Parts: sequence; C-alpha cells; structure tokens
Amino acid sequence: MAKKIPFNVVFASDEDVNFPASELNTHGPTVHGWRSTVGGSLATHDIILRFQQPAKIYRIQLLAHQYLIPEKVELWLHYSPKSLPSTPSSQYFDFLGFVALADNANTNYKSRELQSVTVTPRRGTHLKLRLIGSQNNEYNRTSQISLLAVNVLGEDLDVGTSSNGNGNVEEHIGSEAPPLDTATGELALASICDDLLFSMYVEESIVKYIRELEQRKTLAVSSERFEYARKLKLCMTALRTAGERLGRYSLAKRQAVQQEDFTTAKLRKEQMEMYRAAVLRQLQVQQLLETQGVQSSNDQSCEIYAGGKPSLPPAPSLQEVAHALAEAALSPKSIASQDDKSSTDGSLGQASNESVVVVSAAPVATAPAALHATPTHATGWRKSHDEIPQSPRLPSRHSSPMCSRQGSLRRRNKSVPRNSYEDYEERAIPALRHSNTNEFLRECQGNALLEADPNRGRSRLNDRERRQAALPILVFGSELVEQFYSRQFQDREDGLMRLRNFLKELEVVEVASNEHAASPNKVARSAALLLHRAVRDAVYSVFSQATETVRVLFLEFVPGRVSPSEVARCVDRLLPELLAKSGDPSARLHTLAQHTILSIAACPEVAEQSLVAPALSRSVGSGTHQRLAMSRLQMLEQLVHTQGISTDKHSGLTCRALSECGCSGIHHPAEPVRKVAERILLLVYKLNPRMVRKQLPPDDDITRRNLLYRQLFTEFDKLDLERKQELLEGSKYVGDAATPPADKPTTSSDASQRLLKSKSGQALGLASSSSNGYASCNGKQQYNEQLKRSMLSASNSRKGSASNSESTEDNTPKIRCPFCDWSCAGSDATQLDRHYWKACPFLTKCPQCSQVLEVAALNYHLTTECDAKESYVVCARCTESVHKQLYELHQMEDYCRELKTGAARCPLCHDDVHLPLDGGWKLHLLSAAGCPGNIRKKNAKKSN
Repeated sequence: MAKKIPFNVVFASDEDVNFPASELNTHGPTVHGWRSTVGGSLATHDIILRFQQPAKIYRIQLLAHQYLIPEKVELWLHYSPKSLPSTPSSQYFDFLGFVALADNANTNYKSRELQSVTVTPRRGTHLKLRLIGSQNNEYNRTSQISLLAVNVLGEDLDVGTSSNGNGNVEEHIGSEAPPLDTATGELALASICDDLLFSMYVEESIVKYIRELEQRKTLAVSSERFEYARKLKLCMTALRTAGERLGRYSLAKRQAVQQEDFTTAKLRKEQMEMYRAAVLRQLQVQQLLETQGVQSSNDQSCEIYAGGKPSLPPAPSLQEVAHALAEAALSPKSIASQDDKSSTDGSLGQASNESVVVVSAAPVATAPAALHATPTHATGWRKSHDEIPQSPRLPSRHSSPMCSRQGSLRRRNKSVPRNSYEDYEERAIPALRHSNTNEFLRECQGNALLEADPNRGRSRLNDRERRQAALPILVFGSELVEQFYSRQFQDREDGLMRLRNFLKELEVVEVASNEHAASPNKVARSAALLLHRAVRDAVYSVFSQATETVRVLFLEFVPGRVSPSEVARCVDRLLPELLAKSGDPSARLHTLAQHTILSIAACPEVAEQSLVAPALSRSVGSGTHQRLAMSRLQMLEQLVHTQGISTDKHSGLTCRALSECGCSGIHHPAEPVRKVAERILLLVYKLNPRMVRKQLPPDDDITRRNLLYRQLFTEFDKLDLERKQELLEGSKYVGDAATPPADKPTTSSDASQRLLKSKSGQALGLASSSSNGYASCNGKQQYNEQLKRSMLSASNSRKGSASNSESTEDNTPKIRCPFCDWSCAGSDATQLDRHYWKACPFLTKCPQCSQVLEVAALNYHLTTECDAKESYVVCARCTESVHKQLYELHQMEDYCRELKTGAARCPLCHDDVHLPLDGGWKLHLLSAAGCPGNIRKKNAKKSN
C-alpha cells in the first residue's frame, strides 16, 4: 500500500523570509507554507525535494493558497542511486506533467484547492516543482505566489532494486499497477493519516494516536476480534473530529503569540491540554491501545460505543480554563507550597503579586485574593495544572441548574473594569479583513474571540426576552436559557443537550424534603417554552436535538409526573410548530417532525386526552400544500393502525371524522395525497360502510365515469365481496352443524350427483324437482343451485316495473337464463339445467372437478374451493391460477404480463377484462368479437 514519502527541501529559487521553503517539510494545522518574494522578477520558481530514501511514486498532492495562486505547476522527477553523487547541477529530471490551478474567484478566495495527481509508477529520489505564472486578483497585487503543502505517496524501493540502475527495472516498475482499494477504486493508503487532507487539519498528537489505533485495528482483524476492531474504528472517527478542533486551538495559540498576547496563549495551551485529556479519557484511548496486554473488556460492548459514533465532551472555554486554574491554585497543597516559597524569598512573592494584574485581564471574574495567591512563574503554573485530577469545566456545565452557584458570567463580568489596552487589542478591526493573512487563521481568530468574550458568543437577554423566559430562568438558571438565545448554533445544541440530560436525571423530590425544588409541572412548562423556540430553528442539527428533547420530555419525564392540564398546555404549544415542520419540502425535516408527533401521540397522558388526533383529522383543503397534507394524512393513518377507530366523539378518530377527512383528501389535486386518503377511507369502510357511502356521491354509472370514484368504488366492491364470502362461509358452517345425522344422502341423490357430472344432461332436474334436493346434494351441487337462485333473483331485480307488468299479462310460461338472456317457452326446469351444463357461454366447467361455475370465478375456485386446490398457485404477475408443475413454463409465455389497474384476467383467452363489475365480463363473453377461447360460444355458432 502507498504511504507518505518523507522528504527535505534542498533547493528553492527564491523565498520570503517569513515563509521559507523548509515549511514544506512538515504537515500540520500551524504550517505556513512557502511563498515567493514580494515583487520578485522571476517568471518561474523552482523547488527541489529530496526523498530520504529512493521510492516508487504513485501520487503527488499539492495544496494551493486561497489567493496567492500560480497558473500551473510542472512536475519533474529524478532518480540517482545512492552510490552515485547527486548535485542540483548534475541532476537530469524527467517531465511528468503539469497541474493547472483555478483562479478561485467563484469561492471569493476563501477556500484552498487540493490537487491529487496520480502518476505512472516511477522510481525517484528527487522531485522538482516548477511554479509558472501568477493569477492576479484584488488580494494579490504584487504577483506573489504560494504553496502551502506538498505530499508524495508511494512505496520505498528495495535495496537491490534501487542499486540497479538499468532500464529493465524502470520498465518493470512502469508496467506495475498502483495498489487500489477494492471498495472505492482509489489508491490504497497504508494509513488515513498519510492523506494530505487529513494531516493538514488534525493536530499532531492526535495523529500519533490514530496511527497506533490503526495498527491495533489491523491486529484485531487478523485475530478476529471484531468487536474490538469496531470500537477502534469508531474511536478513530471521533478522534479526527477532536483533532480538527485542537488544530484550530493551536492556530489561535500561534496567533496570540504573534500578537504578543502571552496570557491568551497560555490559556490556549491549557485549554488544549484539558480538552485533549478529556477526549482521551472519555473515548478510553489508553484502554483501547492495550499497553498492559490484551484486555477482555475491549471484546465486550460498552455504553460509549454502543450507539454508533461516540459523543465527544464539550470543549472548555477560556473562562472555564482560567477559573479552573484559579481554583487549582487555591487548593491547600498549592497554598502551602506558595507560603513556603514566599517565606524563603519575599521578593519573588512581591513580583508574583505585581504580575497578577495581567492575569486579571482574562475574561473571568474571580476574587482578588484568589488572583494574588496564584504563582505566575513557569513551575508554579505547571504545578497548579498537574494538581487538577479531572477537567474542572465539567461540573459547571453538567451540574444541575437548580443548584447552580456560579450564575451568569456576563453579569459578573459587568462589574470588572475594562482594561483599555488588553481588551481592545483582542478585538477584530476592519483593517484585517482584506489583509494578506490566512483565511483559516482569521476563522480561528473569530472562534477565539467568541470563546474569549461571552458577550460576543451568546446574546444578552433583553428585557422582553427576560420577561418571556422568566420561568425557565427560575427553573434552569440563566446560563442554560442564554444558550437557547445564543447566536451560535453550537451553544444552542449544548443547551438542548443539557436540558435533555436534566430531564433524564431529574428525580421526584418531595416538597417537605426540598422546598426550593421546582415541581414537575413547572419543569415541563419551562421546557416547553424553551423547546417552542428550538423547534423553529433553521439549523438542522439544532432542530434534530430539539425533537430528541421533545421525545424525552413526553416519553420519559411526563408519564406519572405531570398533570393532564399541563400536558395539554405543552402539546398546544409544541404541536403547531411541529405540524408546520412536517410540511417542509426537505425529506429529513418532515420525516423527523412526523416521527416526533407520533412519539408525542404515543405518550399515555396525551393518548388519554386525545390531543393529537383532532389536529390531524381536520379536513384537507384543495389549497393545502402537498407535503403538509400528505404528512397529516400519513400520520392520521398511522394513528388509526396503532390506536384504532374510537367511538368517543372528542377523540378525532371516529368514523365520521375519519370519513370526512378522507373525503376531503380525495379531492386534493396531488395524487399522493389522494392515495393516502383512499387508504383511510378503506380502513373506515371495513368498519362502517354506510358512513363512508353517505359522504360520497351515489354509486351509479354517471359517478363511475370519474376515474377517482371508479377506483374507490371498485375497492369498496372488493371489500363487500370479501364480507359476503365470510358470511356465506359462516352460514355454511352453521348449516352443516345444524343438519341432523339422519339427513344423509340417499341413493337417488347419489344417482343425480353422478348424472350431473356426466355429459348426457338428461337428469339435471332431478335434484331441483325433489322436495329435499338441496339437503340431499353434496357441497358442489348445492353451490350450483345457490348460484342459480342468486343470479335469477339478480336478473329479476334488474327488470323494471314495465317488464314485470308484461310478464304478468303474458300467460305463457317462459324460462330465461339470467346470464346470457337465453329463453325458451315452457316450464320444464331441466331445459335450463341443460343450458347451464352445455350451452351458456357465461359458465364453464372446472378442469379438475367438473363443477359448473362462472368463468369469472374459475381462478378463485381453483386455488380455494376445488378438490385439487393444493396443486394450483396464483401467478404473482398476471393473477391467474396455474398448476405448480407448469408454473415456470407459464411465466415464459407472452400472455403472462402485468395486470392493468381495475381490470381482471380471463382464464380462457388470457386477455384483460376492463370494468369487470360494470358489465365488462358480459361484453367480453357475449359480444360477437368476445372471448376467443370460449368453446361454448364456438359451438353455438356451429349449431346455428
């Protein structure tokens, strides 16, 4: 795998005194980089790098300046064995290519360009960079160019290979392919720390830890300790985030040194050490490194790494660092050592008292006695810092706000006199905005100023905000409330985390034991006031933390503690804002808002009072935004599934409320909204069909011309058919159970059953002519007789009063088929049975059990009712019933295709039957150009 090739700069054509070429030898957040001389006359600038040992080069990375940008950079490579002397005059470089750099105008000269060039594997000992031209802009009037960092990736050459200088070795190396990562296809690196993008922004000490953890991860994978490897991976990811923060702190420390603000530089140094120690302690880095040998606890799951990426401790501010050092100096051990030193050397104590004035300029308000007892020499500071067992900022940030003893730092700073020199020197002045300084430095300077002065980072509450947040200030303290009103989103996130931890850890305290403790009702009301502001935040990370805190409030804190009236007040305050967020076009925002609203509805106190469902079941207007209407209906559908349909008229989940909401939703112009509304109507229709039908237009041909109603009524018909089948099956089981054992099939019934299955058709009327025919026939014949009766009654009900009057006036008896309108004179019922058995094109015979049934019911019969139903399956594509042995052949046929919406599939000709419930089957089976696979229709044509 490729790794970083160390090198040294041996030649540079010119350089700025403050930015020498030797800066390119190292990588880190505090690296200045190389710059050319101001106003130089050279058109090209050469920089020669010598590798510490011969190497095989795979990739070269260049990091350009944000506005001191050259036009292009040429790359030249030279190889000379160690046995031969090499000087810049005797070197011969091979041209590899060039890199053209952008002018960076589209980013307003605020970002740096990183160019990674993959080259054909070549061996080399020297690399020459030739920078040509300069891209002038408003920040670069003197044609000065700069290069911040150079990184060379490759592999070290073997001793035998590097000593052999013939051309065959060069050709062999050039023919080799660079090692690639199988997952990404990029160049495989031995360590992520070798990448320039990583090493330039992560602090050096953290880089060392990450390298050691990578080695431990490789060993863990080889020994199949996968839980240990997972912890190492998560730890490295968290360390990278912490290393970037430490890199910014180191830049701020360097800037303070350049400005000769040594007090701030010292606080920055202590801040870095405190934060580094807190991170290493929380992530258990020393335990993961296993310096004392293999530890079995690393192979077991722990709380820190159980939930994915571990959380980092909050970074201490400069005020907390200074306060911690002052408290450490006031410890008994420190005071005793200081008294001993003052007794032996009084002049030293006087000097320390005089130098304390500078420390008092730090933005923290402490007592004068504490400051006068603080030693300022190097050994004294180191000793006081070593006496701190843990990070002293944690109690002040994570302690309960109910018993906070610090109060607001800003209010305490108000009484501190302003130092005219030290304070104003730290302010950002407009003259530095367009100076030739690093943009990254200016960003870190802004962060340093925000942390150095609380008035810059957090908004001072005005009178109106203080009146609004009077109760939260009383309950949680002013420090936490000010974080919610801060202009910095990091402060708002920290405030939400502190509020969530407070709600999780708060215990019910009796009034008799602690009369100053706030009641759960006041805590819930105060949290709702702060969360009402947080859920409206435009920053996604803050909104995500706010929704998590809302879920903790209602699912962990409210149950069993807060009164119902206070719960209703909290829901009324938060629910409108969450409903508005549920209509946001961003998917992650409205999904998170929906999940939060459903979590609130799952709270037992909220469900008992039905506080969420009435807001969701309101009618959806046609002008409502599509995303908002869809979110409301989706949440309402989920509530119906989880809580069910209620009979309480105030619950919002009654049949009337749901049907009205669904009927308003099906008229929305957006199709996704109509689909969800249809599903809600179907859920209500299963329980109360009459209520849903009452809200819709009448079910007739005119209404079914509308595609929307046609699809909806088709689904209703399916539900009605399922309900009727359940009733028929239930009545069938009841009839079989009520039939006495004496009513057994007689010999005549067996004969009639056999004749029914024969092809003669002469004795089809025996079962119907006998008085106990239905009781004596088997199940299949009974099904046929019931089918005839139902169809006869259906055909008679379709005829009007005129046809009924004509039939009464006609004295001649006539038999008519209810399926195909076939009729004949006479009163012999056997003729109708014979028609059913042989001629009616609307009916067919089951190929397995020879039962006569409708063509439309053949697929359903073969899979659910037939004696051979175990041998048939339903095709998932075309919904036909297919024999299991022929299923694979069936799927290869052309007629096995997807079924259209609202259509049915004919089992005889395999064509789609459109509008099957509106005369589609009759048109398909009886028309002249109807079903081509119907044999009875062909036989009727031949007989005619």
